[in-house]
Amino acid sequence: MATRISAAAASAAADAVAALLDAGAGPGTIEVRSGAQPATVATGATGTLLGTFTLNDPAFAAAVAGVAALDVAPAVSFTGVAADTAGWFRAYDSNGLAVFDGACATSGAQLNLSTTSITIGLVVTVTSGTLTQPLA
Repeated sequence: MATRISAAAASAAADAVAALLDAGAGPGTIEVRSGAQPATVATGATGTLLGTFTLNDPAFAAAVAGVAALDVAPAVSFTGVAADTAGWFRAYDSNGLAVFDGACATSGAQLNLSTTSITIGLVVTVTSGTLTQPLA
């Protein structure tokens, strides 16, 4: 049988992960990288580092039905430090500890960017992001 959790439990789980990102004295960060996402968060980051966002603090709104929305007001942006296509991201707390990672796109991903075609000097903005804990 599959394990299923309630919407309240999924929201509590998403809020707990978001709280890990907000741990430490300052805001968390997100590195945007090219290539394929590694197998686990414990696996070293791969691909080219394209830029690093400094998140708002707190980074996420309270979760609803297991989904916490990334706070993007005021705007969260970075200036490209390399040229390539954004494929994935890794989120770190302010102490530099990896918390989670996921896919980048311009829509429909865990982290949605103004563009995934990054060039040196290009300002890239987060348009939306979510941290989702499944109900089933």
